[in-house]
Amino acid sequence: MRSVQTGGSDKIEVVETARPVPGPADAVVRIRACGICGTDTQFVHMGGMPAAWSTAPVPEGTDPQQIVPVVLGHEPAGEIVAVGTEVSGLAVGDHVVVNPQGAPSGIIGCGGPLGGMSEYLLIQNAVVGSSVAVVPDSVPFDVAAMNEPMAVARHCVNRSGATPTDKVVVFGAGPIGLGATIWLKLRGVQHVVVADIIPSRLETALAVGADAVIDSSREDVVARLTELHGVGRNAMGAPRLGTDIYIDAAGAPVVVDTAIQNGKWKAKLVIVAVHKKPEPVDIGSMLRNELTIIASQGYPTEIFEVTPELAEHADRFEKLISHRVPFAEIDRAFELAMTPGAAEKVVVTYGD
Repeated sequence: MRSVQTGGSDKIEVVETARPVPGPADAVVRIRACGICGTDTQFVHMGGMPAAWSTAPVPEGTDPQQIVPVVLGHEPAGEIVAVGTEVSGLAVGDHVVVNPQGAPSGIIGCGGPLGGMSEYLLIQNAVVGSSVAVVPDSVPFDVAAMNEPMAVARHCVNRSGATPTDKVVVFGAGPIGLGATIWLKLRGVQHVVVADIIPSRLETALAVGADAVIDSSREDVVARLTELHGVGRNAMGAPRLGTDIYIDAAGAPVVVDTAIQNGKWKAKLVIVAVHKKPEPVDIGSMLRNELTIIASQGYPTEIFEVTPELAEHADRFEKLISHRVPFAEIDRAFELAMTPGAAEKVVVTYGD
C-alpha cells in the first residue's frame, strides 16, 4: 500500500509499505478520507520531528535532536476490511473513525509508526468506544474525518464551562474556531461572535451559526464587542467589555492581550491555539479583572463524545471543508494546506 510521510523540509514523500495484517485483537481500516491538520503542515515544514519525540523505530545511536521522518495523518475515516478473532462490536463494512491517541505503539500520525494518511490503517487493540467508533453509513467519509478536530474544539468548549446565558467571542475562524462555534450554539449559548481577518471564513462562521462576526483587519474589535456584548466592570469598578468568555483559536498575541486588557470581572480566556513563542502577560490587568486563563489541549474524553452529534449535524460540519483533494493529487493537497489563506480545511479522499 501507499503511505505519506515527511520528506525533506517542506516536502512530502509517498512510500510503498506492507498492507497491515490484523492480530487477534486488531482490525484493519481502508482509509476513505483523512484531513490535513496544522500539525501535519508543521511536521512537513520541519521535514519531520526530533528523534526524541518519535515513538516510531529510529536507528540505534540517533542524536535525539536529529530530525526523523513522520508518518502523517491523524484525522482518518474509513471502513473495516478485516477484523481479528477476538474483536467484538466491529464487522467488515462498518464505517469508522479512529482515536489517534488509542494506539499502544504511539500517536497515529504524530510520531507513532502508523499514519492515517495511508491506504490502510491497522487499529491496534480495536475496542469500540476506546480506539475506534462506528459512524452511520449516511455520514460522508469527508465529514466523518472531521471527528478528531471537532473533538479538539469540543474539549475547548467543555473547558470553557460556557452556559446558555454567556456571551462568547471566538478569535480565529479556522476549523477549530468554527468547530467551537458550532458546539457553543448546539450547547445553547446565547451569543457567539467570531473574529478573523479573512472574509470567506467569516461568511462560513455565519453559515454555521455565529450570531455576529468581526473583520479584525478593518474593524475596531473592542468597539464592536462593546456594541454586541455591552459594558461590564472589572474588580475595581472600571468599565470593561461585557464578554464572558474569550476563545483563542488564532494563536496571535493580540488575542491574549485583548482579553487581558478588556476582560470584565471573572471573565475567562480559553487558549486552544498553538502559540509558537513565549508572550508577555500583564499580571496587573489580570488581577484587576480576576481573569481566568484556561489551557485546552487535545481531547481527553471527547474523541467519541462528539461522534453522534457530528453525524446528527453533518450538514453543518460539512461547511467547514473548503477542499476535497483525491489521494492521487496529494502534493496539491499539501500545497493548499501550507499556503496561507489558500484553504480553510483540506480533506484528502480515497476512491475505489
